[in-house]
Amino acid sequence: MTALPIRVAALYKFTRFDDPAAIRGPLLALCEAQGIAGTLLLAEEGINGTIAGTPEAIDAVLAHIRALPGCADIEVKFSGAAEMPFYRLKVRLKKEIVTLGEPGVDPTQDVGTYVDPAEWNALIADPDTIVIDTRNDYEVAIGQFEGAIDPETPSFRDFPAWFRGQRAKLLGRTNKPKVAMYCTGGIRCEKSTAFLKAEGIEDVYHLKGGILKYLEDIPEEESLWRGECFVFDERVSVGHGLKQGPYVLCRACRYPLGPEELASPEYEDGVSCPHCIADRTPEQRVRYAERQKQARLARKRGEQHVGDSHEDLRERRRAEKLAAKEAARKAAAEQDDG
Repeated sequence: MTALPIRVAALYKFTRFDDPAAIRGPLLALCEAQGIAGTLLLAEEGINGTIAGTPEAIDAVLAHIRALPGCADIEVKFSGAAEMPFYRLKVRLKKEIVTLGEPGVDPTQDVGTYVDPAEWNALIADPDTIVIDTRNDYEVAIGQFEGAIDPETPSFRDFPAWFRGQRAKLLGRTNKPKVAMYCTGGIRCEKSTAFLKAEGIEDVYHLKGGILKYLEDIPEEESLWRGECFVFDERVSVGHGLKQGPYVLCRACRYPLGPEELASPEYEDGVSCPHCIADRTPEQRVRYAERQKQARLARKRGEQHVGDSHEDLRERRRAEKLAAKEAARKAAAEQDDG
């Protein structure tokens, strides 16, 4: 079978960078020179991201990253794509490489036990194991492991509050709980095990390499995974063998849509879907329709339309949430003043 021309590398490493800003410049320059697209995040706690390019370009960038402090054994998951799944390159400085919002949690000091994909089935099939999906609600909606608990959180930042609120219910049945957690590539579940250990839970495990490594290594007939795995690029989802799945991203709300949702009368490309139509004002729908028209024209000309990438959609959704919170705050303040 002919190999796909684009190599996608999902990577992360919790390690101590004394000066992330000094790392950014040379890394950005190399990625630009190699024609890499995607996103890399740098913080004092390490590096995280997904990038894509030719196999030779990816190899060159990974060689550079592996030479960074503590990164010789960096976790990398490879997959292929028929075309570039990202529109641009971003190398950003952050406070955290994955945002939990718990300053005392340090995965470089203490994390749970890594479990290889080959051992994962036995662990989560054990009735004494509490299995928790640490991903966002829209990711879990299209696939998860059998028997896993879905926190129904819109972002990873919400995980600590969810766990503290559900702790007694989750762990009340045992004095020594055994907790197994997983996520897409391993970074969120690794950080969440550090959080649980900081909360006093000792018997904590996480899937090494995440769902992506499991889908790569475990044959479908032996798999306890059900559905598709959401990925943060233009492929939207992958299945066993890391083959691109059937899902399409709603360009209005970033929710993954399957064939049934795409056939819904509530779906309009770039404007609305069954998950967001009730939240869209007529003015927003007109604005989204015009934006989608401009995006189609740009693609016809072979250009990128600003706001068309997966990352831009995430930024827009974040901005809309912040605007809604601010409007609610002002309304509450006015009510109090009244």
